[in-house]
Amino acid sequence: MGHESELSHEGERMISAPSPEKEKSKRLAGKVAVVTGSSRGIGRAIAKALAAEGAVMAVHYCRGRDSADEVAKDFERAGNKVAVFQADCSRPEECHRLLEQVARQLGKVEILVNNAGINRDRSIRKMSAAEWDEVVHTNLNSVFHCTKAVLEPMIARGWGRIINIASIIGQTGAFGQANYAAAKAGVIAFTKSVAQELARYGITVNAICPGFVDTDMISNMPAAAKEAVKSRIPLGRFGDADEVARLVRFLCTEGDWITGAQLNINGGQFM
Repeated sequence: MGHESELSHEGERMISAPSPEKEKSKRLAGKVAVVTGSSRGIGRAIAKALAAEGAVMAVHYCRGRDSADEVAKDFERAGNKVAVFQADCSRPEECHRLLEQVARQLGKVEILVNNAGINRDRSIRKMSAAEWDEVVHTNLNSVFHCTKAVLEPMIARGWGRIINIASIIGQTGAFGQANYAAAKAGVIAFTKSVAQELARYGITVNAICPGFVDTDMISNMPAAAKEAVKSRIPLGRFGDADEVARLVRFLCTEGDWITGAQLNINGGQFM
């Protein structure tokens, strides 16, 4: 593949950098980017879009090392510098460890995409405290801890991009998803507050609110349920993960005067 791999002292897979000449034309050339939950789905598409612009990529996974390695191999073949990291983002100490390892191996983080998320759907009458806590810890608290871990280097540099993947469910609510809706609504409010605090340092903070995107969750739905959901989308189809990824890429490359925004990408389902 033309690039040598090595094993870091943390035991994570690290892949060498492409030639400087090849990277000069890329808009994110040399910028270190972390996308949490980037081994599959929307996170994988986002990582791919940033890598295509020359970003140095930290691929993160919680479970499923094989998928993360597949993503890294794709980036290696394209000539990107990339490393793979494991962390359980529901745990504050692991969020900080993740970002510390990325900084040690790849450099100070300049782009952070908080994408990691889970769902534990159940009506509020049946929802356990553990199911509430697990979703809030992973989907909301991790955004706080990962953001805190990258702030000081971004402030010192006078540039940074923080993009939080929220959800249409955080805007509309949904039956059986009180935990998920509350966490994603919290992400939106967190985004607006932190954007106000960090604007003076050249750091933009934005939230993207995808609607129903054709990922594993949609693929596993019964056909009748798919059609019922699709009928509520004015554009008449599910979204594609690459469409969300292109919006993230835009914010990183051309969105210099956009901050504190909640950007809807949902086919018109919520306006």
